[in-house]
Formats: sequence, structure tokens, C-alpha cells
Amino acid sequence: MAAMSDDDMESEDSTDIVTEEMLWERIPETSGLDRANTYYELSARIYARGQYDEALALAETARDIYTELDPGAAMDGLAQAYSAIGYNLNQLKRMGEAAHAMSKAVELLRESKSPIAIDLACTLGEWWFGSKEFRKTIECMRDCVQEHLVDGNDSGAANDLHLIGCAHRELGEHEEALDAFTEARALFKNLKEVINVARCDQKIAHCHTELGNGEAALASAQKSLDVFVTAHDHRRETYSLLELGKAQVLCGRPQEGFDTLQRVLDVTTESEWKDFEFIVEIEKKIAGVLRILGREVEAEEIERRIASVIEIIED
Repeated sequence: MAAMSDDDMESEDSTDIVTEEMLWERIPETSGLDRANTYYELSARIYARGQYDEALALAETARDIYTELDPGAAMDGLAQAYSAIGYNLNQLKRMGEAAHAMSKAVELLRESKSPIAIDLACTLGEWWFGSKEFRKTIECMRDCVQEHLVDGNDSGAANDLHLIGCAHRELGEHEEALDAFTEARALFKNLKEVINVARCDQKIAHCHTELGNGEAALASAQKSLDVFVTAHDHRRETYSLLELGKAQVLCGRPQEGFDTLQRVLDVTTESEWKDFEFIVEIEKKIAGVLRILGREVEAEEIERRIASVIEIIED
């Protein structure tokens, strides 16, 4: 691509400025649908510049105008305005409000049978999850699974099921999570998405451990670990090692479990960036294994030490 001259850049910048000025000048001269569309266009342009507060206000104005118009003519515009509100709120880290706005957009787009409804619905599911609205995540993504399967999009359905499994796991519903991860794994395997299969195996191992299925947990943890070691995916390898260690303890092999968990702790604490919540989780598991091994004093010392970290994290 040829380099642009200063004159070219000045010309392009001027065109952009004039275009936006024209949109602002158009507002007093328009009404109804044209006026709403103009506010929406301005919102989109200002969003692209990263001025999310201003873009949000313009999108909300567009929504208010669309709402007053005939639903048949304004439905798509209203859906666009709600999605714009959602994206701006998301950028402003107002996740719950963003998800509520996006849910309005999805509802309208599904009503009009828009092909983009499924994409926004998947985004909505992720936002519900980010807002810790796990029930809403599950409800939203179940619809997405069915739509993706009908469309023949197995990769989309697999990702939907994976998120459903994560939501069930957050709710402590490990049977339901296991079912979702197992379905997702089967789809990913058919697609030969090796890393995604291993991601499911790691979470399947976690579910089996929580359900007391030691041997099944051990097998799934080892499968995921084999993939991540082969792929040199060290971050995910660490999480698989954690599940392997927990499974070893559950299978009555506490010394092996202790050694594995100690490996996880060593890798995690050697990292430049310290994930203290993860470190505390590992230390708690190690303390539990030490008690099984009859090393009560060491277990108590770990619990005494990490209490200070837990206090800071909780505060």
C-alpha cells in the first residue's frame, strides 16, 4: 500500500470532519425516522473514536425517537439503537446494563427474523456471564445452541454449550455442567478442534472431581494435560495439572497428588504476574492433602499464612 502524503491525509481528515458536521447540521432539518437515523449514525461515528459517554447519549436519543414511531417502520432501527447502547455500556464497564440493552436488541431482531440476531444473542450470553447472571446465560445460550444446530453451525453450538457448562459450574450444578461440556467436546472432536477438546476435558475433570468420580476425573485431566503439554500451552497446562492433582488425591494417591499440586504452585508463583486467587486455591488444596498425609502442623502453617492474603482479596 503506497504511503499517503500530508496533503492526502489533510484532505481525508477534512472529509471526515465535514461528514460529521453535515450529520449535526441535518438534525434540525429532519424529523421522525430520518432524525433517529441521523442520531444513530452520529453515535456510531463517535463510538469509533472511543468517546463512549457521548456515543451512548446519542444512541439513547435515537432509541427514544424510534420508540415513538410506527413499529413496522422503526423496528430494525430500534434494535440497532439498543445494540449500540449495549456496546457503549459494555465499553463503560456497566455490564449488567449492557446486557439488558442487548437483550432488547436480540428480542426485536428475532421478532423480525433478522440473520444477525444469533450473533448478538451469543454476545449477550457472554455479557450475562460477565455480569454473573448465570441463569440468564444458560437460558440465552440454549436458544443459541438450537439455532446454530439448525443452521449446521456445529462450531457455534459447541462454543454455546461450553459457555452453558461454565455457567452451570459457577452455580455448583456439576451434573448439568458435565452434560454440557460432554456435548461440547463431542462437537469439537468431530471438528478436530484439538485445543477446544482439551479445554472441555479439563472442565470435565473438574466436574468429575466435584461429583466424587475419581477415576473419570483422572482420565479426563490426563487427556487435557497431554494436549496442552504437546501444544506448549503452559497456562492451560497449569490448570490441567491442578485437576490432575485433585483427581490423584480423590483416587487415594495423596502423595502423588501433593507432588502434582506442588508443581502447580511452583509454576504459578514463579510467574511474573501473581494470580493470588489461584495461588490461594492451590495452597488450600495442598493443606488438605497434608492433613491426609498426617502433616497437620504444616497444613496449619499454610492456612495461617494465606489468611492474610485472603483478607486482602476479600476486602
